[in-house]
Amino acid sequence: MNRPGIHYYFWMNSDWAYLGADRLEAIARQQGVPIHYKPVDLPQVYARTGGVLLGQRSPERQAYRITELQRWCRKLDLHVNPTPRFMCPDATLASLLVIAINQAGLPVRDLYKAILRAQWCEDQNIADPVLLAGILQAHQLDADYWLEQAPLMQAQYQAHTEEAIAAGVFGSPSYVYQGELFWGQDRLDMLDQAITGHPAPA
Repeated sequence: MNRPGIHYYFWMNSDWAYLGADRLEAIARQQGVPIHYKPVDLPQVYARTGGVLLGQRSPERQAYRITELQRWCRKLDLHVNPTPRFMCPDATLASLLVIAINQAGLPVRDLYKAILRAQWCEDQNIADPVLLAGILQAHQLDADYWLEQAPLMQAQYQAHTEEAIAAGVFGSPSYVYQGELFWGQDRLDMLDQAITGHPAPA
C-alpha cells in the first residue's frame, strides 16, 4: 500500500460505495491523485473486526439505514432502492472481475459503478454470470475472456482484504490516504481536505 494516491476499499454490494462513487472520482480528478481500486470481502472484514451483516442487525438499525439512505439520495439527487429484489448476493465473481480488469491496466470506474447500479437501482442479481457478461459487453469488454480470467484473481481478492484489515478498515466504502483512514462516503469532504493539506508527492 505504499503507492501514492487514494487506496479505495469497497464491497461490490455496497450501496454507500455507489452513493460516493462520483464524488470520489471528482476529488481525485481535481486533486490530481490516482485511485487504487480494491474490492474486498466485507463479510470476512466484519467477522474479523466486529462488524455485523445487515440482515443480522436489530430492526432499529435496519430502519435507520433506510432513513439515512433516503436522506443522502435527496441530498445527492441520486436514486437507490434500499431493499432491492436481489440484496447483497454473493459478490465474489463481480469482485474478481473488477480486480482482473484493473490488474490488466484497464479502466474499472464505469464498470464497477454499473455493477453497483444493477443491484441498487435496477433490481438485478449481480451474482449472475449472465448479468455480469452483459455488463462487460456493454463496456466493450470480452465477456468470455474476463469470466475465465476472474477466478485467477482469488489470491489478489484475499490480499486486498488482508491489506484493508491491516489498514484499519472495518466497513465499506473506506478510503486510505497517506496512511489515514476515512470510513464512509460522508467523510469524502474530509478526505478532500486531507489531500489538500498533504498533497501526494509528484
